[in-house]
Amino acid sequence: MDNLTHSLVGLTAAKAGLEKLSPGATTLCVLAANAPDSDIFVLAFGDRWSFLQHHRGITHAIVGVSCLAVVLPLVFYGVDRVWSRYKDQLPRTNLKGLLIASLITSATHPILDWTNNYGIRWFLPWSEKWSYGDFVFIVDPYLWLILGGAVFLLTARTRFLKVIWAIVAAATTFLVIASPRSAGLPYPRSMALSWILVLAAFIVLMIKGAPKRWGSNIAFVAIVIAVCYWSLLAFAHSRAVVRGTEEAANLANGETVARLAAMPRLANPFHWDCVFETDRAMYRFDFSLLRTDISNAVRYEKPGPELKNVVDYVSQQRSGRIFLNFARFPVLKVADPGCATRTLVQLADLRYTEPGRSRGTFTLDLPIDCAIVRSER
Repeated sequence: MDNLTHSLVGLTAAKAGLEKLSPGATTLCVLAANAPDSDIFVLAFGDRWSFLQHHRGITHAIVGVSCLAVVLPLVFYGVDRVWSRYKDQLPRTNLKGLLIASLITSATHPILDWTNNYGIRWFLPWSEKWSYGDFVFIVDPYLWLILGGAVFLLTARTRFLKVIWAIVAAATTFLVIASPRSAGLPYPRSMALSWILVLAAFIVLMIKGAPKRWGSNIAFVAIVIAVCYWSLLAFAHSRAVVRGTEEAANLANGETVARLAAMPRLANPFHWDCVFETDRAMYRFDFSLLRTDISNAVRYEKPGPELKNVVDYVSQQRSGRIFLNFARFPVLKVADPGCATRTLVQLADLRYTEPGRSRGTFTLDLPIDCAIVRSER
């Protein structure tokens, strides 16, 4: 999930009661909820392929999250003791309370990340196996509203914090209403109107004194609503898998379906992408749970013996090796099979895009000598 969602989860958990465990617990909850994404520092020492290799790696695995969940409160507690000694006063933080708050909020990060189709490797460094929830899109504006509205009501007490929340509201509103990705939202005009009305409702609740009347119950209600929303998405996902399996059997036309994934679309619990593998090819199509037809079906034949040298070449390249280790449904295409000197081997992870369509580390174009392409023919 995006870091705004992780931060809102940490803040909501703090306002639900974890902040009472120790001074500084609120700040710790936000940091702990984001700590596994510290793997971004790989970019300071490597390239995008290093990041793809290590992102959602050890810092997202059970062992890494557990270590971070213990180290963070120890750092907080240590800094507090040093500062207190410097100021000649008693330490303020409670180590046990900080540990409890950190363990709870740290655990939310890999769980949230598991719910989408990027995946988690729970048991690194012992197992490289990826695990995918596939029922929540990696960015979910409904979660921003549910959790963001709750913590806005509970934290916007000073002019400075109100300005911060105004900036957050403006930025997310732009993303939902005016950004290029907003065109992919279902019923964009209705979505924009609903978004603005909900924001206005939260402002009215603030003016009417809802935080004073309901207090931390607001955070509890937000958590319950979020869990109910996830449950509905999980149910929709189960129906999407059933529907996708039926459609895959028709598309495969006698081929044996080996595995299949149904993945959510942005802010649309009824529209799903389906990718599946057979003994001969990879397929992708999308469908709505409210309609009987499918659309945008594509098929990519698996590389045959004639491309063995090409596959071997790709597997020996650092970028190719890292890409294939990450890709869930990798497909390969030679840009110009009839080339004279050099061409490109185009790879893509079909859950995100297709060969020849640039999309960051989800695609890879490798130059290759045509002699390698022709060698098996």
